[in-house]
Amino acid sequence: MNIDGRSVHFDLSEESRRYLNTKIERIGYAKDMIVDLLFVFTKDAKQYVLEVTANFRWGLQAHIKETAFEVNPGIDVLIDKLEQKIVKEKGKIQEKK
Repeated sequence: MNIDGRSVHFDLSEESRRYLNTKIERIGYAKDMIVDLLFVFTKDAKQYVLEVTANFRWGLQAHIKETAFEVNPGIDVLIDKLEQKIVKEKGKIQEKK
């Protein structure tokens, strides 16, 4: 699983990067299903827009977007939504087998 993280209009602190990495470990069980995880964090006027694109090995691409006033709580919600999407897609694949 390749992981790429970018920040736009601000520099993502080292603490936030470590926080993101610990949250990504929560979905470690899906490393065989996901080819790429692409994170883009953008700072608008008063809030952050956090986006992740997950490319699954069977060709599906999932894009999840979240807005938050602080980065770390936004990462929590984003990873929660990503985990829900992974579970949903894993269920679909298992139904087809």
